[in-house]
Amino acid sequence: MRKSLNPKQASLTLLIVCCILVVAAIGLHNKHYWPFKRADTTTAANALNEVADRVAKLKQAGDTPTLEQLVDAFQPLELIDVHNHDASGSRYFSMLEPWKRLHINKVVLFGDVSEPSAIGTDAVAWSAYQSSPEQFLPFFSGFDLHDEGSLDVIRNNLEQGYFGLGEIAAASTFSPVVSRVAWKASDPMDGFLPDIYELLATYKAPILLHIDPPNGYPILKLEEALEAYPNTTFIFGHMNAYSSPEEIDRLLGKHSNLYADFFAGFSVYNPEGGGHPENFIPIMRKYPKRFMLSTDSGYGIGSEEQAIDAMYRILYLLDDPELARKIAHDNMMELIQAQPATMTQLAAIRKLVADSGEIYNYDKMSKLEAGEILANAGKR
Repeated sequence: MRKSLNPKQASLTLLIVCCILVVAAIGLHNKHYWPFKRADTTTAANALNEVADRVAKLKQAGDTPTLEQLVDAFQPLELIDVHNHDASGSRYFSMLEPWKRLHINKVVLFGDVSEPSAIGTDAVAWSAYQSSPEQFLPFFSGFDLHDEGSLDVIRNNLEQGYFGLGEIAAASTFSPVVSRVAWKASDPMDGFLPDIYELLATYKAPILLHIDPPNGYPILKLEEALEAYPNTTFIFGHMNAYSSPEEIDRLLGKHSNLYADFFAGFSVYNPEGGGHPENFIPIMRKYPKRFMLSTDSGYGIGSEEQAIDAMYRILYLLDDPELARKIAHDNMMELIQAQPATMTQLAAIRKLVADSGEIYNYDKMSKLEAGEILANAGKR
C-alpha cells in the first residue's frame, strides 16, 4: 500500500520540482548560462581514435603523405596557429579560404611588432575578431615599453578583450626586421617590461616574446624575468629557431611558466633549421603541455601554406594522437580559457541584459565567453 505525503511534504516536493524545472528551462533557453561548454568526453575519445586510424593507414601505405592526406587525418584535432602576423596589411582576408580548406580552427592574430604601425594592425586584429570571434584570438603589440603610458594601453586593451601581448620585441640583434623596430627592448627586463609582466599576471594573459639571439645575455635576462614573475605566462616565440633541443629542454625544465611556440616551418623547410625536425619530438613528449605550433605567417620559407604543411608534419612525427591534440589545440586553449571576463566586458554585457533577457553566470564567465557574447551582439 502506497503511503501518501502529508501537506508539508507535498509542498516541499513541489518546490524542489519547480526549482529543477526552472534551472533546466534557463539552461535550455540560454546556451551562455553555464560558465563553460561541457566537454563531451565520448566525442573527444572518438576523435582521437579516428585520428589514430587515419594515421595508421598513412603509415601502412609507406609513402610520404601529402598535405591533403595529413589535413584529412588530423582535422579532428582542431589545429590552432598560435603566431600569425596577417593583421598587417589585412592579409588575413587572403588566408580565409586556405585556413578553411586546411582546417585551421583558430588563429592567434596580430600584425606589426613593437613599433608605431602596430597600433593600426592591433585594430585590424580586433576587427577580424569582432567579425569572427570563433576563428580569431587577437593579441597586440602597439605600445612603447619605454613609456609608462604603455601600462594604460595594455590595461585598456586587456579590459577590452584582447587575449595577450605579442609579438613583443624583447631583444633583437640579428633579425633583419625586428632589430630595426622603434619600440624594441634591449633585453627581457628592459623598460617597463617588469611592470607589464606583473600587470599581465592579474589578467592571466600571456606574453609572446621575440628574443634573438636565443642565447647569452638575452636569455639570462629572460630567466631573470621568469624567476621574478612566476605567475606570468611567457611564450617564447619561434623557440626552435636557432635553439637546440637541449637548450629548450633546459629552459622548460627550469621554468614552469615558460611555453614554447614551435615554428614548424623553420625546422621542416628552412635550410637554416637543420632539416631534422624529428630531433625535437622527444622534448615535446617530455613537456606535453608546454608546446604549441605556429606558422609565423610563413616567414623565411615558401609561403604560409607551406608553414601550415609543416605543422601537420610535426603532428605526424609525434605518432601520438593524444599528445598531438594537446600541442595542436589544447595547450593554447587552456591559456585562453583561464582568463576571466574583465570588468569592462561584464559592464557591457549587463547593458545587454535588459534588452535581450539573457541570464549569465557572471562569477564564472571567461574572457573567451564574454568576448563571443559581445561580438555576436554587435552583429545584431
